[in-house]
Amino acid sequence: MLLLPILAACSGAADLDEPPVELGNFSLKHNVVVAPNVQKGPLSRDASKEDLIASMTLAIDERFGRYEGAKDYHFGISVEGYVLAAPGVPLVLSPKSILIIQITVWDDAAGKKLNEEPHVITVLETFGTGSIVGSGFTLTPEEQLRQLTQNAAKAVERYLLEQKREQGWFEEVPVDS
Repeated sequence: MLLLPILAACSGAADLDEPPVELGNFSLKHNVVVAPNVQKGPLSRDASKEDLIASMTLAIDERFGRYEGAKDYHFGISVEGYVLAAPGVPLVLSPKSILIIQITVWDDAAGKKLNEEPHVITVLETFGTGSIVGSGFTLTPEEQLRQLTQNAAKAVERYLLEQKREQGWFEEVPVDS
């Protein structure tokens, strides 16, 4: 699969009932998720492209629909690969679920990408959900996918926050008088 520049394992939906992190003037206008070349990893349960796209779209909408900044931005997300862990052999083989996405962020007003190259994000299933036996024993494939896409949406939020700090994304630009 792809080189994994970011690896995240967290509970992606745990903070959705809290106020969102500060992202300046950010507001998500379009959330475009595709999966044209998605790769199913070894020993993975099946997931359709439609299910991958629907779950990722929902997770992004849930997380970023909370932002009400003054400027519109768009996401282009490509689901690149996944593993939905199958049941293994407890204490011997405990496969983990993985999701790999690429994201490009567009500034609507400027009509340009904020990141020229898509940013790759890789997330794991949330630890603590059957970590001894693996999520293949404790969750359905749909539950695994939901958890992974929520974790991916949270990782996107962390990436945006990092870019805001380092690159000044989502800040108001002073108007010359």
